[in-house]
Amino acid sequence: MNLNGCEHGEACRECRSAGSTGKASVTRYAKPTSLDEALALLGDAPWRILAGGTDFYPSLGNRPVRENMLDINGLDELRGITASASHWRIGARTTWTDMVQEELPAAFDALKQAAREVGSVQIQNVATVAGNICNASPAADGVPALLVLGAEVELRSMAGTRSMPLRQFILGNRRTALRPDEMVSAILVPREQTLGRSAFVKLGARRYLVISIAMAAARIVVEGHTVREAAVAVGACSAVATRLSGVEAALIGRRADGSLAEAVRSAPMEELSPIDDMRGSAAYRLEAAREIVRRAICAAAGTGIERSAA
Repeated sequence: MNLNGCEHGEACRECRSAGSTGKASVTRYAKPTSLDEALALLGDAPWRILAGGTDFYPSLGNRPVRENMLDINGLDELRGITASASHWRIGARTTWTDMVQEELPAAFDALKQAAREVGSVQIQNVATVAGNICNASPAADGVPALLVLGAEVELRSMAGTRSMPLRQFILGNRRTALRPDEMVSAILVPREQTLGRSAFVKLGARRYLVISIAMAAARIVVEGHTVREAAVAVGACSAVATRLSGVEAALIGRRADGSLAEAVRSAPMEELSPIDDMRGSAAYRLEAAREIVRRAICAAAGTGIERSAA
């Protein structure tokens, strides 16, 4: 299928060379029915992978499609959440609605809360968790919650399978470590990272259908009223959502009570480097980040502080 109007087929030399003459070039569309078929296509030519398309289509505006489109919506093998002895596996086509409806340990609560913040219910029904990380927006709702779960990204190509920590996969604003011949096949969450409870807090200009000013996720493991393990991440306050090592260190060994809030108020957040934009100033974002981190931590630790900041 040619998305730019040529009816001559893929062998049309005139249309193939039209890109150099200013005319519309041939754009290929493929909808593979197996993962092997998809990987073979990726090894043959550059493709833009299409899953939910909830970011891709709005970004086009009135412009025509200029990329080869690889539609993976026929790959049922990539949808769903499964568990093994070592990992929870979130398939690349798993939607946010799938995430909300799945029965998962309490450590996934932050990810479920983030899922409910992704656009509208209609968007959540088609947008995918993997698409959220591949889009690599600094304000991607799912990334902080995945970071506190120690998530890894599974990448497949004809050459084989590799995986890397999510924190290494997202390189910057709209940039990832994905190679041209690869696709994300799954997000992996190590079993040892699914202890404790988690919470997610998002601050926006309104309650729903909004890009974040700041967001935070926290996962806290409490034993004997004492914090044994802490994972805290913030998004929309740096080029890439990031864990806050200083905050995490300040929580370990503390009583799971109001003292956690005090620890957050004085803990370093050197990883954050927010910018000024139409949604808020850098100074406001820093102040807001500390507050929503406090709320997320207290909610995850069960100290009774409200979860919502928006």
